Amino acid sequence: MGERETWSTEEFGASHEGAVGVLLDDGAVPGPVYLEAGSGSGGRAVSQWCVYDGRFAHVPRAAALRAVCSCGWTGPGHRLDWTAIGTGKLAEGGAAEAGACERDWDRHTAQVEATTIPLPEVVTGLLERLEEEIGKLAKTSPVAAVRAARRMEVTAERVGYWAARSARHDVSPEQAAASLGLDKEAARRVMARFGRWSLFG
Repeated sequence: MGERETWSTEEFGASHEGAVGVLLDDGAVPGPVYLEAGSGSGGRAVSQWCVYDGRFAHVPRAAALRAVCSCGWTGPGHRLDWTAIGTGKLAEGGAAEAGACERDWDRHTAQVEATTIPLPEVVTGLLERLEEEIGKLAKTSPVAAVRAARRMEVTAERVGYWAARSARHDVSPEQAAASLGLDKEAARRVMARFGRWSLFG
């Protein structure tokens, strides 16, 4: 896959990395476009949706855009109106369709969030309040806010250790991944980090 703009959330990271995907008239997904380097040697592979304007023989023209996610999910296609785009830039003429793709992906991540294991409201509320209070502290004493953030790290490591150790015995790797909204490998890394066991053990 070539270079392209992607979206992610802080919690789910690369497990649900979204982007605008391209579909051709026949429904096929085009490969990356290779842009020549200035020196004429080699080039770079690009999959950014707005390069698929069909202006060059080696560049196909996009018929529709759709949201895609690293988890394999794909959104509905949004057809491009080439009559309206005309000779203009696809980045401008297709901006509305690309925006629709991002909203589709936002809904997808909201659905992922809804399938994760729920947290008690008291915990969610405490975390939100703590973030807010540290944000206020940063305005008056940044170094104190850094210390508070460090204390949060220490606390997370301490409580996460026993939680991860218990979860390792209570749920399967697949169940842990689904509960955390991560792919299996990412969940394995999170559990190993908190539980302090080797990924290779």
